[in-house]
Amino acid sequence: MPIVTIQVTREGSAPGRDAVTPEEKAQLIKGVSDVLLNVLNKPLEATFVVIQEVEKENWGWGGLPVDEFRRLKKSQSA
Repeated sequence: MPIVTIQVTREGSAPGRDAVTPEEKAQLIKGVSDVLLNVLNKPLEATFVVIQEVEKENWGWGGLPVDEFRRLKKSQSA
């Protein structure tokens, strides 16, 4: 019985969105479940997928809050 946890920051995938949409979540659930079926032969009814949205201020990356890390990377690539 596989259990897959997907953690994403709470922000939209397009302008004007502030969270992952229900449609996007459904695609993630289907895609991950299909991978486990096709690669490990795990039946869909035995696979659990949990999506956790985390506020950006609770997400660190490279020793920095995620927004600060992104600004730093953007300024370095400019």
